[in-house]
Amino acid sequence: MMTVDTGVRRWEHRRARSVGEAAATSYYGVPPIHKAHWRWSVALYFFLGGLAGASGVIASFARLFGGREARPLVRLARYLSFIAILPAPFLLIYDLGRPERFHHMLRVVKFRSPMSLGVWGLIAASATATLNAFRQAADDGMLGQRTPLAALGRRLPDRAIAALSVGPSFFLSGYTGVLLGATAVPLWAKNALLLGPLFLCSALSNACAALSVLLRRLGPASLPLIHRLERLERVALVSELILLVALEQQSGPVIARPLRTGRLGRVRNALLSAGLALPISVHLLVGQRRGRLPEALRHIATLFVLASGFALRILILFAGHASADDPEATFVFNRRGSRP
Repeated sequence: MMTVDTGVRRWEHRRARSVGEAAATSYYGVPPIHKAHWRWSVALYFFLGGLAGASGVIASFARLFGGREARPLVRLARYLSFIAILPAPFLLIYDLGRPERFHHMLRVVKFRSPMSLGVWGLIAASATATLNAFRQAADDGMLGQRTPLAALGRRLPDRAIAALSVGPSFFLSGYTGVLLGATAVPLWAKNALLLGPLFLCSALSNACAALSVLLRRLGPASLPLIHRLERLERVALVSELILLVALEQQSGPVIARPLRTGRLGRVRNALLSAGLALPISVHLLVGQRRGRLPEALRHIATLFVLASGFALRILILFAGHASADDPEATFVFNRRGSRP
C-alpha cells in the first residue's frame, strides 16, 4: 500500500509540474533526446580529416592546372594530406571503443546513412592520399633511385591519380558537417545546410595557412604562387566568419544559448576574435604592405588559423551536446519545424 501511495504521489508530482510553467521548457528535467557520445577524439578527427581533404583538393587542382610553377605546392600538399589523414582511422576506432566496430561498418554500404558513407569516404580519401604521396615520394627519390618500390611509384599515372583524388578529398573536407546536420540534435539539425559549407571553408583556410607557411619555409616557390594561396585563404576565412555568424543568428536565442554562455561562450569569443578576425586583419595588412610584413606575424596568424579550425569543431560538437541536454531547445526546434 505504501508503494502505491508513493507511486501516486510521484505521478501527481510529475503531473503538477507538467501543467505548470516548467512544462513549457522542460521534460520532467530529463533531456527528451539522447546526445551523441562523441568526445574530443571525434573533434580532432574532424579537424585532421578536413585538413587532409582540403590539402588533397589543393594538390589535385595544382597538379592538373598549375603547370610546372605549382610543383612545390603539389609536393607539400600531397605530403600534408597523407600525414594528416594517417591518425584519422585510429581516432575513429578509439572513439568507437572496439576495433571490430570499425570493421563492421565496412561490411555494408548504406546510401541513406551519412555515417556509413562517411566511413567509406574516409577509406577512399585515405587510399588516394596514399597513392599521391607514394608517387610523389618516388619522384623525390625518397624510395631510392633503382629500387622496385621507386619503379612501381613512377609507373603510377600522375595526372590520373590527381584527378581520382578530387572527389574523395572534397567529400572528406566537408562531410563531417553534413553528418552532424543529419542528427536530431537541435543546434546541428537547425543548421543542417550551413554546417557542411562551414566545415569546408574552415578546412580550406587551415590547409591554405599551413601550406603557405611551409612554402615560405621549405620552398622553392614563386611569390605569385604563395600570394594566390593566401588570397584563397582570405576568401575561405571571410566565408567561414559569415557562415558562423549566420549559424548563430539562424539558431535563435534558445538553441544558440550554449554558443554564448559559459566556457563554450569564451571559446566562441576567442574563435571570432583571435581565430578569424585577427588572421583576416593580417591578410589585409599583407595586401597593403606586401613583402614588408614580419615573418613572425605571418606565423602567429597561421597558428591562430589552425587553432581556430580545431576550436570550431570543439565548439560545434560540445555546443550540440549542450543543446541536446536542454529540453527547451528540443521543444523550440520541434515547435518551429525541423526545416532550417
